[in-house]
Amino acid sequence: MLFSSITFLFVFLPLVLITYFICPRKLRNFVLLIFSLAFYAWGEPKYIIVMTASIIVGYISGLVTEMFLNKEKKGMAKLAMIVAVAVNLGILIFFKYSDFFILNFNKLTGTEYKLLKIALPLGISFYTFQILSYSVDVYRGEVKAQKNIINLAAYVTLFPQLIAGPIVRYQTVCEELTTRKESVDLFAEGAHRFVVGLGKKVLIANTVGAVFDQLSTLPAADNTVVLSWMSAIAFSLQIYFDFSGYSDMAIGLGKMFGFHFLENFNYPYISDSITEFWRRWHISLSTWFRDYVYIPLGGNRRGPIRRIVNIFVVWLLTGFWHGAAWNFIIWGLYYFVLLMLEKTFLLKVLKKLPKFISHIYTLFLVNLGWVIFAYDDMGNLANAVKNMFGLNGLSFAGNGTSFYLLSYVIVFVIAFIGATPLPKKLGNKIIAGLEGKSAIKETAAIVLTTVFLLAVLILSTAGLASDSFNPFLYFRF
Repeated sequence: MLFSSITFLFVFLPLVLITYFICPRKLRNFVLLIFSLAFYAWGEPKYIIVMTASIIVGYISGLVTEMFLNKEKKGMAKLAMIVAVAVNLGILIFFKYSDFFILNFNKLTGTEYKLLKIALPLGISFYTFQILSYSVDVYRGEVKAQKNIINLAAYVTLFPQLIAGPIVRYQTVCEELTTRKESVDLFAEGAHRFVVGLGKKVLIANTVGAVFDQLSTLPAADNTVVLSWMSAIAFSLQIYFDFSGYSDMAIGLGKMFGFHFLENFNYPYISDSITEFWRRWHISLSTWFRDYVYIPLGGNRRGPIRRIVNIFVVWLLTGFWHGAAWNFIIWGLYYFVLLMLEKTFLLKVLKKLPKFISHIYTLFLVNLGWVIFAYDDMGNLANAVKNMFGLNGLSFAGNGTSFYLLSYVIVFVIAFIGATPLPKKLGNKIIAGLEGKSAIKETAAIVLTTVFLLAVLILSTAGLASDSFNPFLYFRF
């Protein structure tokens, strides 16, 4: 089930909200668990068994780990944690990477082992990482083991962040699982955030996504270098508004139920370096790999060579986490090379340059990175890159180029502006100018905000009702 669907907006969400708030507080986690399982089962009911198995392993491991820690048997506690990590990683690897390994083994050895052709359970990369972080944090003593399996299951399956994140670590919400305080103001703030995210997804991501789909499939006779760059830029905008819109909706839904999820995006396309970009993009994933891979490997504490190896491992895994295909591995290693260049000398150079040059540098490389990310077929990837640099014999522009430019210029301008803090700053400035001045202006601020959100909701609903193009790119991860 998609957040951006008529069924979710007008059937599932009202039903869960009504049930949640009329139930006694002690039953609310159970309500969230049941509805979250229903939300997941809407797409793949059989894989509830897989998720349940992961939860049970994590739950038992947490209890056993803490028991041994209390008895000062750290070796046994570590073993219990390692077993949980190995089992859950094994489940993820089996479902997500089995065919990738079989296929490449066949190519390497000339064998013909049959592919398993197992469907990838939705959200398995996200909820597996959440369970792993819980198991490790219990071992580290950073959180207490959850005694109530309903509470732990509610945390793992919580539908706002179940399918595509953000990756919510247990330590972020452990207290709120039992002591959260819902309020009218927090609910209103969450609803506001949800509607904004819905608009980003439906009105912008879907629109530029349709542009990418059209331009990326143009026959060679109609394609040009300019249109190839337009296609790449359209995908860069689509994946940002798609994923950040989903994160906004997840964070907003969390607030409606009294949870505070951490931010996942901070306007990454205003960055002046690749290093800054990865501090702003998919923050929950970056911090997860930092805390559970980079630092445990030694971080930067064991000399320059080991630091390079550690960064290499992190970015190899980051790429592979996104998908079982070589383009994702190349994408991860692409960023490893760029980040190492910046850490070695390039950041110092960029700081001396005018900001607009370092910004263009960053956007150029990020855009090229998204081209690598977009094509899991290596032949299509090679063609796309060649087309962008005129290496396939394409003309720079053609008769159809101006048509596409004029057709999509408004869409791109809106998306460019929407990817910056400008709309939020402008909106806040308008509201701040009205609030606190007088009762009339206070009312005007409320009315203005409400009208804006209703307009976004109505336009988004109309878009969903009339358009079948409504993918979530991160569902495949």
